[in-house]
Amino acid sequence: MTEMSMAFVSASGDEAREAREALVDRYGQATVDHADVVIALGGDGHMLETLRAAIGAGRPIYGMNRGTVGFLMNEYRVEGLPDRIRKAQPVTLYPLRMRAVGRDGSVTEGLAINEVSLFRASAQAAKIRIRVDGVVRLEELVCDGVLVATPAGSTAYNLSAHGPIIPLGADILALTPISAFRPRRWRGALLPHSARISFEAIRPEKRPLNAVADVMEVRDVASVEVWEDRTVHLTVLYDPEHNLEERVLKEQFAP
Repeated sequence: MTEMSMAFVSASGDEAREAREALVDRYGQATVDHADVVIALGGDGHMLETLRAAIGAGRPIYGMNRGTVGFLMNEYRVEGLPDRIRKAQPVTLYPLRMRAVGRDGSVTEGLAINEVSLFRASAQAAKIRIRVDGVVRLEELVCDGVLVATPAGSTAYNLSAHGPIIPLGADILALTPISAFRPRRWRGALLPHSARISFEAIRPEKRPLNAVADVMEVRDVASVEVWEDRTVHLTVLYDPEHNLEERVLKEQFAP
C-alpha cells in the first residue's frame, strides 16, 4: 500500500500544538503543497482558516478536534490515522462569493465558507433593500443586520440568529435577518443555491453598513451581492461514524 503523505497544521493553542508534535513524530510532515491530505488540528475556527488556505490547492482536509466546539471536526486520536483517512467519507463544500461596493465606489470580493453577513455600523438600525435574482423581494428591512448562510454554515451564526438548519446536499441557502424590527413577522427565506442575492443600503450616510465574508470585513458598503460559487470547491473528510451530515441532522433534534 502506498504510504500516505500528510501535512499537519495546528491552531495556536497548547493542546493543538502538542497534538501536532505528537502526530509529526509518528507520521512525519509533508508540505501542504505536496501532501495527499491536510490534517487540521484545533477547533472550528481553525478548520475554517485551513479551508480558506486550501482554496485552489485541491487538497482534502481532515480535521481533528483540539479546540472548543469542534462541530466541523473528527475525534482526535493519534493511532491508525492513515487507515481512518482512507475510510473517511468526502463532503464537497461550495463557498459563497461576496461582491461589496463601498460608498466610495471601491469594489471588494471575498469568499465565505459559512456565511456573508451585513451589520449596522452605528447606533441607527440598518435599512436594507433585498433583491433575489434582480427582483425586489423586501423593499425595506429594518434590522441589526442580515446574512446568507451555506448548508455547512447553517449551524453556525445562522443558527444563533434563529435561522434554519440545512442538511448538506440540499442545494439551498438560508437568508436570515439579525434582530429584525420591521417587518416584525419576517423570519427569513430559503433560497435555491443558484440564487443571486443583492443587498442595498438605504441612506447609508445616516445608517452605515459593514459586510463580512466569514472573517473578511468591508466597511461602509453601499451594496453587496452574494452567490454560491461552484467554480470553487473544497473537500472535507469525515469518519463514517462521525460524518457531518449526521451531525447536521442530529442538531435539528437537539433539546
